[in-house]
Amino acid sequence: MAKIGLDVGNQAPGFTLPDQDGRAVALSGLAGRWVVLYFYPKDDTPGCTTEACEFTDGVAAFVGLDAVVLGCSPDTPASHRAFIAKHGLKLTLLSDPDHAVMQRYGAWGEKTSYGRPSVGVIRSTVLIDPRGTVAYRWPNVKAAGHAEAVRAKLTELRAGSSPASMR
Repeated sequence: MAKIGLDVGNQAPGFTLPDQDGRAVALSGLAGRWVVLYFYPKDDTPGCTTEACEFTDGVAAFVGLDAVVLGCSPDTPASHRAFIAKHGLKLTLLSDPDHAVMQRYGAWGEKTSYGRPSVGVIRSTVLIDPRGTVAYRWPNVKAAGHAEAVRAKLTELRAGSSPASMR
């Protein structure tokens, strides 16, 4: 049985969450593709908008690398639709209002914001390979420039693996 956890090489925790249109998106349905799963605190806030716009700006490069980019926050599908429309985003945004998936991915918990401890979404990203295993993890990221760092790491990982071994 595959070991579950966020260490590189472990099977990524499975999930099924609604997207901005209320359609169920399951990790198992993305088998055979690279998945960029990024967690962010709230739609239409400055850092989250920066991150989403940078991923959108690079979406063609991710598609060219056979990767799908999924953003995930506690916001509702309706909030996601408004966020997408306002900023012209070309991403799939997942809704995790009870934080269950975020908890499994280490993206929900205690953090420090403006010097004060709080509990909430920890901005983080997991890169999942076509076999469904964790290929890389950014446990705590800054929004600006992160999408490019993810694209660069994905390019590096794909160059170091044969397509047959990754499918």
